[in-house]
Amino acid sequence: MERFSDKVGFVTGGGTGIGLACAKAIVEGGGKIVIAGRREEPLRQAVANLGPAASYIRCDVAVDADVERAIETVNERHGALHLAVNAAGTGGVGSVLNGPVDDFERILQTNLTGAYRCIRAEARLMKASRGGSIVSISSIAGTHTHHWMTAYCVSKAGLNMLTRCAADDLGAHNIRVNAVAPGLVPTDLAAGLVNNPATVDEYLRRMPVSRLGSTEDIANAVSYLLSDEASWVTGLVLPADGGHHLRQGPNLLEQFSQLVPVER
Repeated sequence: MERFSDKVGFVTGGGTGIGLACAKAIVEGGGKIVIAGRREEPLRQAVANLGPAASYIRCDVAVDADVERAIETVNERHGALHLAVNAAGTGGVGSVLNGPVDDFERILQTNLTGAYRCIRAEARLMKASRGGSIVSISSIAGTHTHHWMTAYCVSKAGLNMLTRCAADDLGAHNIRVNAVAPGLVPTDLAAGLVNNPATVDEYLRRMPVSRLGSTEDIANAVSYLLSDEASWVTGLVLPADGGHHLRQGPNLLEQFSQLVPVER
C-alpha cells in the first residue's frame, strides 16, 4: 500500500517551492491534495503538473475568512482531512533599529498568526475525521539569529513554540503536530540569498554537510512526519539543514547593508 493511500491533504504555499514539493510527495504517495496560495496562476500550473488527484483554492493565510473557506472547500470536495502542510511564508529585511513596525507585523501575520489560523481550522476538520497529522515549515532562523532578519527569525521561533503547544493541545484528538526547519534551500522566497555567492558561501561554511538543500530534501522530511511511520512522533521541530543547527547563524550584514540604511 502506498504511504498516503486514502488520505486527503491540504498544503498552503502549495503552488511553488517547498509547498509544491510536499504536495507532490503526497500525490505520489497515493493521496489526494488541495493546494492553496495567494496567486492563481502558480496554483493552476501546479495542479496541471500534479494531475487529477490535485485541486486548488486561492487563500491568503493572513485572512481569517480565506482560511476558513479553504478548509470548508477541502471538506466539500473530499469529506475529510488527514494531512496538512503549512508552507505559506514571507520575509523581509530589517533590524530592531531599521525595521519598520508595520513590516514586522506583516511578517508575523503570515508566518506565525497565519500558521495559527491554519492549524486551528485544519484541526477542527481533522477532529471530525478522527485524527491527522500537521507539519509546518519553520526555519534554521527560528533557532539561530540571522542579521537583519529580525521579524522573520521571531516569526519562526514563535512557530516552533506554536508547534509544541498545538501538539500538546491536539494529541487527545489523535492529531499530531510537528515542524521541519530547513536551512538554505533555493526557492522564490530565498532567491535573494541564493543568488548572492558570498551569502551562499557564508551558509555553506556553517554546514557539516556543505551543500544547499533541495525542496525534495524538505518534502522527504515532511513526508515522514505526515506518515504513519511517525505515528508516535509529535511536538518535534526537525532540522533539515545539513547540520547547520550545530553551528552558528549566518552573518548577512554585507549583503543586507546594501539594501537598507543602517538606521532610519
